[in-house]
Amino acid sequence: MITMARSLCPGAWLRKPYYLQARFSYVRMKYLFFSWLAVFVGSWIIYVQYSTYTELCRGKDCKKIICDKYKTGVIDGPACNSLCVTESLYFGKCLSTKPNNQAKLGDQGNLSELVNLILTVADGDKDGQVSLGEAKSAWALLQLNEFLLMVILQDKEHTPKLMGFCGDLYVMESVEYTSLYGISLPWVIELFIPSGFRRSMDQLFTPSWPRKAKIAIGLLEFVEDVFHGPYGNFLMCDTSAKNLGYNDKYDLKMVDMRKIVPETNLKELIKDRHCESDLDCVYGTDCRTSCDQSTMKCTSEVIQPNLAKACQLLKDYLLLGAPSEIREELEKQLYSCIALKVTANQMEMEHSLILNNLKTLLWKKISYTNDS
Repeated sequence: MITMARSLCPGAWLRKPYYLQARFSYVRMKYLFFSWLAVFVGSWIIYVQYSTYTELCRGKDCKKIICDKYKTGVIDGPACNSLCVTESLYFGKCLSTKPNNQAKLGDQGNLSELVNLILTVADGDKDGQVSLGEAKSAWALLQLNEFLLMVILQDKEHTPKLMGFCGDLYVMESVEYTSLYGISLPWVIELFIPSGFRRSMDQLFTPSWPRKAKIAIGLLEFVEDVFHGPYGNFLMCDTSAKNLGYNDKYDLKMVDMRKIVPETNLKELIKDRHCESDLDCVYGTDCRTSCDQSTMKCTSEVIQPNLAKACQLLKDYLLLGAPSEIREELEKQLYSCIALKVTANQMEMEHSLILNNLKTLLWKKISYTNDS
């Protein structure tokens, strides 16, 4: 009976396997197509990123250009011999692929003192005279905002020391940890990690809380250094974790100061810029002014002071793992700090009060700990 039943409907035994085989073939083709598409798109992104990276991080080409100018006497500086003759100075990791990171000197307070300071630095061999090569090198370097700020703040603890220069290349002291927190990953992997997950992951790779507090105090002190100093006020226009680092003693060091600009320069840069909304009135990532709707032009006054931006960066950094006995007060002070506005009445008094209160709160908690 079983044999007869099978022979009566032979198609019944074939129809289902053919259907399943066709379905499996379709699913397989679909899977292969999307896999191929993902590989193609991923490869293209990596190629574009790599091309950009290698185009803008041409260490060997930069060295050749600089050394050719040095050997012909066009430029000079204390780092030239190490770079071009003994070759004890070499290019390592490329820290930026952003071109055109320069700004002008602008109008500074105590301009004559600033000029004397620059001439002292320009005299690389310390013979009391600035040669033509040294002068050309110094002029090229003055187009880089970070170099100017490094010269001005050389006696400050949180500015990396200037070790030398050659043409428009300058050398500063090494900083052991080149980000406020997080783990360094190859740029290829970075492309495929969602930003939200990356931030959560970064918070896991931080020093102990007392050490974080010491680093945070360093940032608050640096904010003081650039706030209405003897050479004018400087604005921090990119207060991201990647621009801050620290040494093996957990003293904060500024890794990248290219987006710290003189206030006078920023006002000239942004005023009268055409705008539709406040979103059009931004320099860097953090220096924002407002859009005057009556003229459709950006105003020149920055809305948020440096301290408020620093506190915004430090909020999650300090609150994660904060001791329970100070957490509530710390959170309260951080939010008061974030709420600071440049246009507020008595802003400078509030600025000083909030900054000192935060430093005092943190120092009191870590003064007697081994980790600090």
